[in-house]
Amino acid sequence: MKKLFFALLCISVVSLNAQTKEELQAQKAEKQAIADAAQGEANALQAQIDALPGWRKGAFGTIGGSLSNFNNWYSQGAPNNASGNIGFTVNAFANLIEDKFFWRNSLTTNLNWVKLDNKDNPADDDSFNPTTDVFNISSLYGRNIAKNLAVSGLAEYRTTLLDNFNDPGYLDVGVGATWTPIANLIVVVHPLNYNFVFADGDSVFESSLGAKIVADYTRQIGAVNFKTNLSAFQSYKSGDYSNWTWSNSFGYTLWKMIGVGFDFGLRSNKQEALNYSINTLGNTGETFDSVDNDLQSYYTFGLSYKF
Repeated sequence: MKKLFFALLCISVVSLNAQTKEELQAQKAEKQAIADAAQGEANALQAQIDALPGWRKGAFGTIGGSLSNFNNWYSQGAPNNASGNIGFTVNAFANLIEDKFFWRNSLTTNLNWVKLDNKDNPADDDSFNPTTDVFNISSLYGRNIAKNLAVSGLAEYRTTLLDNFNDPGYLDVGVGATWTPIANLIVVVHPLNYNFVFADGDSVFESSLGAKIVADYTRQIGAVNFKTNLSAFQSYKSGDYSNWTWSNSFGYTLWKMIGVGFDFGLRSNKQEALNYSINTLGNTGETFDSVDNDLQSYYTFGLSYKF
């Protein structure tokens, strides 16, 4: 009799727990449905807010770094050394969108430092030295002539900050049209553009007239922030003076404003390749026809912070 009573008690407890679990799951599903409906309404309201005239501002970036120190680590060539790698990127924008005109401003920078200090060699360099060095700022103004088309003027400046500031430096100034086929995508086509190139001393860099093409897509989807930008200049004087840069930034928020980020960029610039060959490698007989214009690239991976 006692065994039968104990068995019935166990069955009752299991049934009670199962019923309680089902009830909790039902309550959770009900609450989740309410939350989903509320989030949908919030998204719709945010879309209406984004469509209103006025300023849109934002920024996000990536921070990556590592530090290490070795003492008497005999298995490596330099058993006593200290090394480090520090880098960060910042992508910021401030856009004024009105019914009849727009003014879009953006800033992109990617800076990185590296050091390797061999403690057994007092003559080596123990400081952090710049490696990745990218700086780009642009301002685009346009007057709307149709729903997705505007007459526009662009000023874009790009250079390095840590090493050889404004040597070279590039300033594009031009006019043409801007097309916005979908939200967050901007396509700039300026057939009348002058590419000013600044450089110190006797160099291979030369300014020229040409066409400017820019395509930019910046968007936030939930916890994901990303930006891709292609900036190209086609010289009317010579293809040797043409150049293009494609930069990309991705950030995923894991907790509050902190997450992980990945940035990479590609560039082709024959003037920079020739200048490097002559002034850095010492190939004084190098010309535009003989220089290897290898594809330039960089990437940074690390923690990200959404401003």
